[in-house]
Parts: sequence; structure tokens; C-alpha cells
Amino acid sequence: MRAWISALRISSSALRAERIRLNTIASNLANIHTTRTPEGGPYMRKEVIFKAKPVDEKFWTEKNIYLRPLVFHLSYLPDFIRERITEKISETKIPVDSVLSEVEVEGIVEDPRPPVLKYEPYHPDADENGYVAYPNINPIEEMVNLISAQRAFEANVAAVNATREIANTALTIGQRT
Repeated sequence: MRAWISALRISSSALRAERIRLNTIASNLANIHTTRTPEGGPYMRKEVIFKAKPVDEKFWTEKNIYLRPLVFHLSYLPDFIRERITEKISETKIPVDSVLSEVEVEGIVEDPRPPVLKYEPYHPDADENGYVAYPNINPIEEMVNLISAQRAFEANVAAVNATREIANTALTIGQRT
């Protein structure tokens, strides 16, 4: 019974994390032409950072982060995030282990890439030289991220359904009439 609960916890944590990722991607796409924010300047693209948290919490410590799922997916991340994670791993000597882990959102960071300047002298947000700063958001990159997040979400829904079916089948063993 404990294995089913662990499987459901892992899948539900991944569903929560992917929902946040989907919302962040949707926000990026919705603000692709936002040149003015309350903070000033154009909208800055956002990226969600995940971390793995072992299922058995009594062994959890801040320095004992298991990264096998994260390390496997580093090649798909933007350069600035990959460099930040690689730097953090080398600084802390974090062990790479294959422990059952939940997914946790470590944070949402702004993309440090500079805005794209376009010459539009009649735009209300144009500077004194006639350039408007637009967010550095690539719609193709966002759509690839969206498809990836959607597929991860669907995979975790399938895992929840499979776990439920296995549990129901196990409970009905021996109940033949």
C-alpha cells in the first residue's frame, strides 16, 4: 500500500510542477509584445526551475539533493539555466543518485537575455532614438517548451491512472463470487 501512495505522491508533485510550468509558458506567450510593465521596461521572460526531493522525508536535508532526473534533462535547458545548475552542482558536490524523488518547484527566474530593440519611432514606448524594447521571447522556443510540459503532464496523468488501476485490481483479488 505504501508503494502506491509513494507513486501517487511522485506523480501528483510532477503534475503540480508541470502546471506551474504551463502557466509560466502561457504568461510568456501572452506577454510577447508587452513593452511596459509596472516595474518599468519590457516584460522579462520567465523560466521554472525544478528540483528533486526524495520521497522519504526523514532523510531529506538541504545539501542532500538528488539530481538524476535533472541531470538527464540539462541538455534541453537554456544556456543560462544549464550553466547556473552545473555551477551549483560543482560547488556543492551534490551526489547524483537514483532515489525515488518528488518534483518541487525551486523558483521562477527571469531570463537574463537583453530585450530586442526595434526601430519604431511612433510607438509610445520608443526611446529618444526611436527604439522600442520588446521582450526577448522566441515563440518557437516557447511552443517547444509548451509541448514538452504538456507531454510530461499527460505522462503523469497516465501514471496516476495506472497506479489507480493496479490498486483496484489488487483489492479485487480473491473477491470472486
